[in-house]
Amino acid sequence: MNTSKKGKCPVTHGANTEAESSVMDWWPKALNLDILHQHDTKTTPYEKDFNYSEEFAKLDLEAIKNNLKKLMTDSQDWWPADWGHYGGLMIRMAWHSAGTYRMADGRGGSNTGNQRFAPLNSWPDNVNLDKARRLLWPIKKKYGNKISWADLFILAGNMAYESMGFKTFGFAGGREDIWHPEKDIYWGAEKDWLGKSRYTDSKNEETLENPLAAVQMGLIYVNPEGVDGVPDPLKTAEAVRVTFKRMAMNDEETVALTAGGHTVGKTHGNGDATKLGPEPEAADVEEQGFGWKNTKGKGNAEDTISSGLEGAWTTHPDKWNETYFYLLLNYEWELKKSPAGAWQWEPVNIKEKDKPFDAHIPSEKRNPMMTDADMALKMDPEYRKISERFYKDPTYFAEVFARAWFKLTHRDLGPKSRYLGPDVPNEDLIWQDPIPAGNYSLSESEIEDIKTKLLQSGLSRTELINTAWDSARTFRGSDFRGGANGARIRLAPLKDWEGNEPERLVQVLKKLTEIQASLRSEVSISDLIVLGGTAAIEKAAQDAGVNITVPFVPGRGDATAEMTDEESFDVLEPLHDGYRNWLKKEYAVKPEEMLLDRTQLMGLTGPEMTVLIGGMRVLGTNHGGTKHGVLTDKEGVLSNDFFVNLTDMSNEWKPVEENLYTIVDRKTGKTKWTATRVDLVFGSNSVLRSYAEFYAQDDKKEQFVHDFVKVWVKVMNADRFDV
Repeated sequence: MNTSKKGKCPVTHGANTEAESSVMDWWPKALNLDILHQHDTKTTPYEKDFNYSEEFAKLDLEAIKNNLKKLMTDSQDWWPADWGHYGGLMIRMAWHSAGTYRMADGRGGSNTGNQRFAPLNSWPDNVNLDKARRLLWPIKKKYGNKISWADLFILAGNMAYESMGFKTFGFAGGREDIWHPEKDIYWGAEKDWLGKSRYTDSKNEETLENPLAAVQMGLIYVNPEGVDGVPDPLKTAEAVRVTFKRMAMNDEETVALTAGGHTVGKTHGNGDATKLGPEPEAADVEEQGFGWKNTKGKGNAEDTISSGLEGAWTTHPDKWNETYFYLLLNYEWELKKSPAGAWQWEPVNIKEKDKPFDAHIPSEKRNPMMTDADMALKMDPEYRKISERFYKDPTYFAEVFARAWFKLTHRDLGPKSRYLGPDVPNEDLIWQDPIPAGNYSLSESEIEDIKTKLLQSGLSRTELINTAWDSARTFRGSDFRGGANGARIRLAPLKDWEGNEPERLVQVLKKLTEIQASLRSEVSISDLIVLGGTAAIEKAAQDAGVNITVPFVPGRGDATAEMTDEESFDVLEPLHDGYRNWLKKEYAVKPEEMLLDRTQLMGLTGPEMTVLIGGMRVLGTNHGGTKHGVLTDKEGVLSNDFFVNLTDMSNEWKPVEENLYTIVDRKTGKTKWTATRVDLVFGSNSVLRSYAEFYAQDDKKEQFVHDFVKVWVKVMNADRFDV
């Protein structure tokens, strides 16, 4: 008999409540396809026809901006505003929303409103930002779907600055919310908050693991107390430089952002941070999504504990002012401990008039403070030069900061064509990867005539398909960069990338340029590149007995070298391409895992990845013309042979070397084909095999062609935000 007052639990434990519990835990080395299906339509409460652009167009932007400005000084009893102004808190929320962006893979950033979910909502560096989001709730409730949380975070940061007397550079809407934690983003391998095992050489900041930018698990940038919590401004400068560079910022932008962000607001560390309650994801239900419960004194106001550092950076932190560089450069600073025990720098013999008032206790003044990162701006020679220039020319500083803040908060929104609203700046900025509009149209007969010319040009179908693919495959949905539009494959650095086969590419581009010159109609090279792949695939489908027209929408433009930031584009270079069965070199990560990462960045699903691989193989598109995985005797024909032969049990598979296998006839032992891990995973992984078997069926030959064409067009048009 069960004598406990509590009955036996009527539901299964763990699987439904433990975030990390999964059937895959039994086989930790198995290929997990969840990265491709993170934001399934089942997770969204929107109706199927919901269009955020249309909703945002209904927004009264001036009204919501005024509401936000009023909010800044509407101090709430449950979370009082510092100096009666929430500006510092809202700026920190916006900054930390955008500041997770890293250039290497374009992930992170403000584009999805992911700060609402784990792990970001519970990062140590985001302590008490749950209060900022909750303060915004009445405004979000009022305007509903006309503004996303993601857009609201950034707009709130802008309005915080403007209500404190600073003129921002502009604002663009267009960020669409997600409705589920982004487990697919790699934030580091550490299992503990503030853990640090992401450096090949702990003494060399440059060895920070790619694609990471933050120095420790749970931080946005660097440790404010110093590298590994040890104050050393020169060493911190090294970490700051690496981190901000990986977030697409140069030295001048770095100094401007640090100073501009620290001109207003304050840090909070007036108590023992170890006494705070659990973060939001670990807090009990009665906390209703709040975390870090503070039992000291009021639990807020002058008793607030966030970073552990305590104090304001400037003399007038409730408004935009010019005292940051004045204090930093004109005073000597010494190390002190905050009430929470954190290292911070405080001025020596500061004048009473230069001290800020306490944020909550009337008439009391406090020492300003600086973090180790602030002191880096004074100690590092290059940062010092920039700081002194900003100090001497505050107008220039304000201009650089306004632009850097706009870049920080819009970097992952993508090209300007995605920007929404009347406050979008007119200026085209190079980091937006500008592309001239292709302001022309083509009739169906003109398109057909051009396709004929392309197919009769002497270029092979494979050359046309590969050039179109290489041009489009750089697109990544994380920050909407790359893609075929702009034809930057003609320009440095793309034209010289090994993955683009430069020798083959230059010949194809030469021929396409000749064709362009011969046409009566205006057509961009980027359209010709895509149209060449379109024509070749149509012929390959016809050879398979399927007559199909591959949809093509003209209107791409051709970017110029002046519109292209070469250094910024370096991070888009493909180091692997499972679709063309290519690795630049051997990596610690398995090829099939790299394929999943690239597929997710391109916005493709598991079935789409499968059908695309099968088609690319039989079309003979492998890099360098290798035959690995070309499981067909009719190369160049868009058939389902890859799947048919992969699932044929008259074959067996034998390893030759680490990433090479032979497929042999079971009876004769004769080698029929060679293949790589990327090929064979579609037969070994249970989920991928289910897709492969689907397309191998006799009744799926025609559907395979139609599905391949749909995915091909999706890739070609991924960066066409105008269609």
